[in-house]
Amino acid sequence: MNIPNLLTIGRMVLVPFFMVALLMNTQGTRLAATVIFIIASMTDWLDGYLARKNNQITNFGKIMDPLADKVLTAAAMICLVQLGDVPAWVVVLILFREYAITGLRSVAAAEGVVIAASIWGKVKTTVQMIALILLMLNPQLEVILGFNLGIIVLYVALILTLYSGLDYLLKLKNQISWS
Repeated sequence: MNIPNLLTIGRMVLVPFFMVALLMNTQGTRLAATVIFIIASMTDWLDGYLARKNNQITNFGKIMDPLADKVLTAAAMICLVQLGDVPAWVVVLILFREYAITGLRSVAAAEGVVIAASIWGKVKTTVQMIALILLMLNPQLEVILGFNLGIIVLYVALILTLYSGLDYLLKLKNQISWS
């Protein structure tokens, strides 16, 4: 087990701790949840960087790294829906895109076609994570700003999510068998 893969596993291990802290929903626990989320999000960048730098890209990492990202962001979105901070329809659309594209990439991989993450997918993930951090901090930020910046960034993330999904579909349309 190499360090990038250990970081990916560590990100998944952090998810339940993050969820408990966020769902306790006090000012202190939301801040703790935000810190955990930021640390977990940073491991996403770090594991990819180390894997490429040290030539430690593995099949485990190719599958588990994006899964860990989706588990972390889905957990955050679902918790924020439960807390009443995010509209459920936005989360359903984002999760639909995430799982549909993951499924299509799996079909492509089974046919020997690798669809690498696009710049739109990376931007989408970054904006989603920023939106989630802002939403977790929203009670404090809204007092300062007078409006909910997190929800605005989440709508931008939704647009990027749908656009990047369309981008993947266009790349896949002629590369996999649809029958």
